[in-house]
Amino acid sequence: MKSGDFTYRLLSSVLLALLLSTSSQAHEALSQLEKAHDMELQHGLEKILEKHRLSSAVDNKKLALFIADLSDLENPRLAHVNGNQMMYAASLPKLAILVAAFVKVDRQQLELDESLWKDMNRMIRYSDNAAASRVLERVGKEDLLSILQEPEFMLYDREHGGGLWVGKAYSKDLAYRRDPLANLSHGATAIQAARVYYMLLSGKLLGPELSNKMLEILSRPGINHKLVKGLREKYPDATIYRKSGSWRNYHSDSAMIEVDNHHYLIVGLVEHPDGSQWLTNLAVPILDLLKKPKTTD
Repeated sequence: MKSGDFTYRLLSSVLLALLLSTSSQAHEALSQLEKAHDMELQHGLEKILEKHRLSSAVDNKKLALFIADLSDLENPRLAHVNGNQMMYAASLPKLAILVAAFVKVDRQQLELDESLWKDMNRMIRYSDNAAASRVLERVGKEDLLSILQEPEFMLYDREHGGGLWVGKAYSKDLAYRRDPLANLSHGATAIQAARVYYMLLSGKLLGPELSNKMLEILSRPGINHKLVKGLREKYPDATIYRKSGSWRNYHSDSAMIEVDNHHYLIVGLVEHPDGSQWLTNLAVPILDLLKKPKTTD
């Protein structure tokens, strides 16, 4: 993993532009963007991966990670490996169904009734496939994909590697529309999963009332594995907002962690039989890294 060359820094700047941008804000000045790609964090992340013997997984594009310190929303610090790599993400893209449902609620195109609220909670906290499919039907399959690609959100961006994609119900039904870049039915990039949390936290996704409702659904994870399992061992009192996914050798997790009034982001996508354990093992070292005060400018 080489992080010091211009190409890498340019990609990191594009990733930050994606993280921060909505609508006409799409791409800020390169010099400003590079300030957020923190080389101290980057080197620390790479050392953690080397220690856990995962550098080859990164090189082979079997592991993608995006991490960020969101303590200062105007000046986030981030690092990544394969942050813009489209990967199969199993149930993690249920996050996209949640976003689209709340967008339609905000537009008064969908009623936030008791059954929808219960299904969204089960879809996120317990990754209930039947609940996810019911919410998807109420949102509308094509409407969901359209919302993800709207300039206001750009959670799937064909010009920058893709992003969150749901082209199949969470059932035995065949895929109805695979993503145009990687031909995946349920896909994600680490950066676009991270953007959902960033946009929620910064108020750039929806208004305060609906944003708080979304955060409520994402809180109190009901499944203790992957990042959550690792984090709870050392940080039992942390507030964790989370969505994960697993299918066969594909394991993914996304978590925004609130500790001592600071917010941190970890998103991981893995293709490996031991991927779930990899994420558990990486959770605490990465959060410890993010919590360290910056020592260089």
